Amino acid sequence: MQDAQFAQLYKQASVNTASPGVLVLMLYDGALQSLHRAEYGFALESPTKRFEEIHNGLMRAHQILRELQQSLDLEVDSEFGDRMYALYGFMLDKIFEANVKKEVEGLPPVIEMLKSIRDSWEEMLKGTPDLLL
Repeated sequence: MQDAQFAQLYKQASVNTASPGVLVLMLYDGALQSLHRAEYGFALESPTKRFEEIHNGLMRAHQILRELQQSLDLEVDSEFGDRMYALYGFMLDKIFEANVKKEVEGLPPVIEMLKSIRDSWEEMLKGTPDLLL
């Protein structure tokens, strides 16, 4: 088996055995990785590779954030849910705009916000061991 296949099997096993709290953290990490992939794409000189890296990175980040937005339970804590829904919506709009215009300018604030949310989520998980189960 090749290293890539082992990595894929490990990733699949990690997802299948992770708690819901850890899964959310993994989604944040995946969205950030995808945004960094798109940022890398903006630096490429080959137009084909440039557009491919930008598009693929931004679409993956968009899919992840859309999933996070749709998973909010707006009936349980409507104030928090409404705020997170709007924040995800803002980030989704910026990602969409960056993809359509092929301009990187809108991505740094999205990355900064998402990193802050991700780090806060990680801290919350550390302080709440039952969410790690």
